[in-house]
Amino acid sequence: MEEKTSLLKLLEQVVANKASDLHINVGSPPMLRVNGELFPVSSEGVLDAKRAQSLILSMLSEEQKKKYEEEKEIDFSYAIPSGERFRVNAYRQKDTMAAALRLILSKIPEIGELNLPESLLDFTRKRQGFILITGPTGHGKSTTVASLINQINMTRNTHIVTIEDPIEYVFETKKSTISQREIGTDTKSFPRALKSALRQDPNVVFVGEMRDLETIEAALTIAETGHLVFSTLHTNSAAQTIDRIVDVFPDQSQDQIRTQLAAVITAVISQRLLPAVEGGRVPALEILTATPAIKNIIREGKTHMIDNMIQTSAEVGMISLEKYLAQMVRRGVITDEVALAYSIRPSELQRQLRYEAKVLSNKK
Repeated sequence: MEEKTSLLKLLEQVVANKASDLHINVGSPPMLRVNGELFPVSSEGVLDAKRAQSLILSMLSEEQKKKYEEEKEIDFSYAIPSGERFRVNAYRQKDTMAAALRLILSKIPEIGELNLPESLLDFTRKRQGFILITGPTGHGKSTTVASLINQINMTRNTHIVTIEDPIEYVFETKKSTISQREIGTDTKSFPRALKSALRQDPNVVFVGEMRDLETIEAALTIAETGHLVFSTLHTNSAAQTIDRIVDVFPDQSQDQIRTQLAAVITAVISQRLLPAVEGGRVPALEILTATPAIKNIIREGKTHMIDNMIQTSAEVGMISLEKYLAQMVRRGVITDEVALAYSIRPSELQRQLRYEAKVLSNKK
């Protein structure tokens, strides 16, 4: 009971400080991530192995403790009395217990509240296809997906099935019926849950993360059979996302997968969160929409052409990360230095910055 109280105080500090994460690790004090940076909890000292173990075990059920002992790591969700929920990964490092806890907002924000372009709402009106939200860990993918799915929930009469590990945002039924399934609690694995999903009369399916060949294959099949599928992937750009999906499969299957992916892909939204001039973090995006030309590029395995296609297809809603960064700099949202630090193609960013500076000068 004492450790539960101590853990609760730590988690309340996460909420009070508007932190995104709490890290429990032997050899350092508990650490909060605020606006992307880690800071020690001032009221706490350095954690020893016994205290870290007590804090982590206080969150686990007996069944979870057994799984953690067997597998050395476990994903689960944890709620505190005030209603806030956390996504937890408990693991081991240097033969001691450790954990990373991510705060999940109790209210699902709308697209505008996330400073995301309203054009993303167009994807929620699709009846079928494959929409991928990508980017590094901790850069808001889950929140963006939740916002898009909740928009469908509020505006369409559908059955939404989510398959997550663990469940993060809890959806409140609006116009849609929502079935949220958690790996380990409601189903044994992503592939198994996806195979069953087709028998559950879904309109929209959210796959928490595409981790392996079986999951990707099943997700593609669901999209191919006339459903709208959302998922996330840890990649840095639209082109890299296409390559990552194809490269998971054996060489002899890759041509078939390119054809299958080209048939169903709707959009790739690559996202990262950047430090803003006025404090906090703001999203920067790269958006790929699946025009016939893009589908043909994917089918023929010419992904090296995707970046150029994005740069020349603004009229159909595409935008490169560098263009998006340069526009944010022009609006005074982020600094040049931040834009350069997060750019994938610095020379292209410099070109875009010169262009945006010229646009601003002409307006004056």
